[in-house]
Amino acid sequence: MGSLNATQVRALKEPGRYSDGDGLMLNVKDGGSKSWLLRIQHDGKRREFGLGSLKDVSLAGAREKAGEIRKQVRQGADPVAEKQKQRERVPTFREAAKAVHKEHKRGWKNGKHQAQWLATLETYAFPAIGDLSVEAIEGRMVRDVLADIWLEKPETARRVRQRIGAVLDYAYSKGWRTQEAPMRSVTKGLPRQPRKTGRFEAMPYSDVPAFLEKLRERDSMGRLALEALILTAARSGEIRGATWDEIDVDAALWTIPGKRMKAGKAHTVPLSPVAVEVFKRAAALRLKGSELVFYGQKPGRPLSDMTLLKVLRDMELPFTVHGFRSAFRDWAAEETSFPGEVAEAALAHAIANKVEAAYRRTDFLEKRRGLMEAWTKYCAGVPVSRVVKLVADS
Repeated sequence: MGSLNATQVRALKEPGRYSDGDGLMLNVKDGGSKSWLLRIQHDGKRREFGLGSLKDVSLAGAREKAGEIRKQVRQGADPVAEKQKQRERVPTFREAAKAVHKEHKRGWKNGKHQAQWLATLETYAFPAIGDLSVEAIEGRMVRDVLADIWLEKPETARRVRQRIGAVLDYAYSKGWRTQEAPMRSVTKGLPRQPRKTGRFEAMPYSDVPAFLEKLRERDSMGRLALEALILTAARSGEIRGATWDEIDVDAALWTIPGKRMKAGKAHTVPLSPVAVEVFKRAAALRLKGSELVFYGQKPGRPLSDMTLLKVLRDMELPFTVHGFRSAFRDWAAEETSFPGEVAEAALAHAIANKVEAAYRRTDFLEKRRGLMEAWTKYCAGVPVSRVVKLVADS
């Protein structure tokens, strides 16, 4: 028990400090105002903490606050920092997600990813946990958010899981949560997703020549862009964002700046004679004032990713646009003698081996030129034996 009681506290008028014991004191000022102070010795230093006015904090309340601070000091915590933390309002999951998106989106090169990152959370996470404090979100809640789409939309569900985890880890780093995201246990609580045979549904390379022949039966910007994509083995975003200052028809080169590449490094694509003709056909359709090679319906805007996919769907084909890169890679491995690293360089894949990446000083441009010419000859229906002979001669 302290040495003060409630009656004494109300009756004290003389200015000064009146001890309740163990460092807790009532401070009476000249004007008659009264407030609580706690004096503590910590790390050899004397520190004082204000606990509030007597109008707001009773004797019992002051003793309770003093006890909490003493406990924090014994545990090695800084009471000032803890008080500051309590003053900060812990945001909701929705608010924290928007903060993560705002801070991180500048580092994402893909504009589509920037938009989708928050949109997936708005659709699948916010209805259930968006208005909850980030410190209150437990693993079971995250599991329930994912359960409805885990098997029905597996890829989307994995993205939602990753993004929820990113928000909770961000909250932990800001001091809003006492634990990191419980994503490992969340995953353990969900059923096993069925394995896919491949990451992308790719057209068999043996079907590509006939497909290209059918693709050329009609002209449209989407079909022209898809043909260029197939003949260069480029990614959809690289083709759709291509500008005329990147194309050197005379040198038969397409140089994509690093800011548009997945790995962040500039990539030079050797253009076969057939690919050069595709770009010349595109030049005949060039819009005045537009730098885009393959433009969309709105002036100054590129084709959408769905435009290329629609070409395949209109032809009632189940394949993906990205799958043509897989078709190219399978063809290079099975039908030619080009080294694997040349085919990987043609796809602008990063070198997984860090030591090899550090010492490699070539991008195999001339060998890739031979590879891309062989690929376009194959796509034109040249027999495999002639393609293999071309490879051997190059």
